[in-house]
Amino acid sequence: MQKFRTFDRLELAYLDEGTGLPVLCLAGLTRNSGDFDYIAPHLGDVRLIRMDYRGRGRSDWGDPATYTVPVEAHDALALLDHLGLESAAILGTSRGGIIAMHLAANARPRLRGVCLVDIGPIIELGGLALIKSFVGKQPPQETFEEAATARAIFYRDFKNVPISRWIEEVQKHLIETGDGLRINYDPALAEVFNRAAAVPDDSWADFDAMAGLPLALIRGANSDLLSPDTAAEMRRRRPDMIFAEVPDRGHVPFLDEPEAVAAIRAWVELIG
Repeated sequence: MQKFRTFDRLELAYLDEGTGLPVLCLAGLTRNSGDFDYIAPHLGDVRLIRMDYRGRGRSDWGDPATYTVPVEAHDALALLDHLGLESAAILGTSRGGIIAMHLAANARPRLRGVCLVDIGPIIELGGLALIKSFVGKQPPQETFEEAATARAIFYRDFKNVPISRWIEEVQKHLIETGDGLRINYDPALAEVFNRAAAVPDDSWADFDAMAGLPLALIRGANSDLLSPDTAAEMRRRRPDMIFAEVPDRGHVPFLDEPEAVAAIRAWVELIG
């Protein structure tokens, strides 16, 4: 992975692969660029740019007070500047989609299109409570195999997922040490998340700021974070939005499901 420096001198990691339409991939709250490994083989004709947020993955940890959407959005623009890109399309899962909407409201000329993955302007409290139950906590399991089995049980909204996929997942987001497994992000992220989750707000204004941009939405059919009602209102406001619902998936789909691939490919082709 390559690195670039932020305004506060942190080194953030990123991958920049391929040529064509620049697509900046922004992952979920505690996650990293590995989330897009599954969709990458289906996007061989685009320039796929994947960033690890500050405090996550292979990026430096910073002041926990900077683990916020506005700062992470600023970091995303700094990466585009570093790469000499005036604009890019954004594929944002969960937190990444929130950042994309924030950018639409505050830096719209930098966006060529947005694909939101299982996120919308209203976040369900049940989904937030589930995230709160694990964010910042070290796993009790000692091996990847044990953690994969536990994850298959914990994520009951996911059906028909082979254990091999869960092993891939834990290897992307946990580190195996002599003392067991550890999360590969700053545990202090929990402090910031818990404060923000205590007073959730809707962001319809940010969603509406994407008017005119090529837009797609992918929802896990069993999602506890993006409700069917919110998705329906998003579709009402943007009847031109590409929409796909992925069966047997909660928050968030892996993105190599046929429904997700078809929607992302249609979105890329729409941007041109």
